[in-house]
Amino acid sequence: MTVQTVILLAAGEGTRMKSATPKVLHSVAGRSLLGHVLHAVSQLKPAELRIVVGSGREAVETHISQIAPGAVTVVQEQRNGTGHATQLALAGKAPRGTVLILAGDTPLLTGDSLAQFVAAHTAGNFAASVLTAEHPEPTGYGRIIRDDSDELLRIVEEKDASDDEKIIFEINSGVYAFDGEKLAASIGKLTSSNAQGELYLTDVIGILKSAGESVAAIMIDDFTETLGVNDRVQLAESAAMLRDRINDHWMRAGVTIIDPTTTWIDSTVELSNDVTIHPGSALFGSTKVATGAVIGPRTTLTDCVLKEGASVLESIAIQTVIGEGATVGPFTYLRAGTQLGDATKAGAFVEMKNATVGTGSKVPHLSYVGDATIGEGSNIGAATIFVNYDGVEKHHTTVGDQVRIGSDTMLVAPVTIGDGAYTAAGSVITEDVPAGAIGVGRAKQRNVIGWVLRKRAGSKSAIAAEKKG
Repeated sequence: MTVQTVILLAAGEGTRMKSATPKVLHSVAGRSLLGHVLHAVSQLKPAELRIVVGSGREAVETHISQIAPGAVTVVQEQRNGTGHATQLALAGKAPRGTVLILAGDTPLLTGDSLAQFVAAHTAGNFAASVLTAEHPEPTGYGRIIRDDSDELLRIVEEKDASDDEKIIFEINSGVYAFDGEKLAASIGKLTSSNAQGELYLTDVIGILKSAGESVAAIMIDDFTETLGVNDRVQLAESAAMLRDRINDHWMRAGVTIIDPTTTWIDSTVELSNDVTIHPGSALFGSTKVATGAVIGPRTTLTDCVLKEGASVLESIAIQTVIGEGATVGPFTYLRAGTQLGDATKAGAFVEMKNATVGTGSKVPHLSYVGDATIGEGSNIGAATIFVNYDGVEKHHTTVGDQVRIGSDTMLVAPVTIGDGAYTAAGSVITEDVPAGAIGVGRAKQRNVIGWVLRKRAGSKSAIAAEKKG
């Protein structure tokens, strides 16, 4: 089975999306609509990939250069139908072998189904094949018209269909396989004598049929794979179906997902067995999670790495590495560039950014750690702030091994706290603290006796003080 050329039709206006973003660039499950189709097509390893672009072409071409740099883009300035788009894609070409044509807005289509379709087309030695499905609500789709022998006769578009034809449930998926030479010989014969005044690619089927060529309608088992996206409702429906498909895959691979309906995992995420995901969690981008990790509830991870046995509870992490056996949360925010070593802790209401935390060190609660390096076995007391910004530039703080930072310490960068050093609670540290020393950066306490009785006479505090004499 070999596909010589794949033509992706991605020029549509997508007006029903009501968006400044081209339709095929809207994302579900970690990829654009076009990205999902390209991922499915990649399983076929085509010799040539041609993508017809139009609406929002600059943005679409930029996206294509990022995800399919080997593809050739063809511009359809005036959208005049799928037949016209195919003519443009084949202009100056003499295609041989199998040509596969499909739309760029069908994110549920899988590479396995495409491979099976192409294999059936090749085995039957057909001039043309169309992938079909029985759709419970076929309105809006082209209908498959079969003859008395149940062979494909023609495809009729919704706007050109008679009342009897509109009650047919078998629909055209928009996926076609053609003999390249026969497609090239037929595509120029299309006319626009139809309700929309466009050149329909589907009419090539009738042209080939009239010429005595063998054509086939090959039905897919799961009609949902053929669903396109034309508006935000269908975008959400596709996202939900992809969510269910992805979750089903991971559960069968040994991942525990407590509530699949509230768990969203991008198709680009990698999970190991014996990972547990609690309700309300989302894993995005290139996130990778190792065996035994526990995520959630209500946790969002984007482009993160979780090592074995790590735990993240009710927190958000972006571009963060979380070490083996490390614990995060609840209500923790780990920003880009954060690296937590093994057996570390980033506790409740902690925010970190561009920070490296060494093995066994802990930032238990109510602290901000930005632009910092913390060594091994250190403890950062509650309400500690790494003061990294002077209003113009960011500065770095270094905390050594086995350091004890007292609660409510302000570490004003750039500053270094040496190995084994302490800081006194409530200190503002503006100078380096040598190894083994304690840094004290606070004024001596002074008690003004009788101040409340004089300055707050008659207040509840004064009354309480008077009772104590």
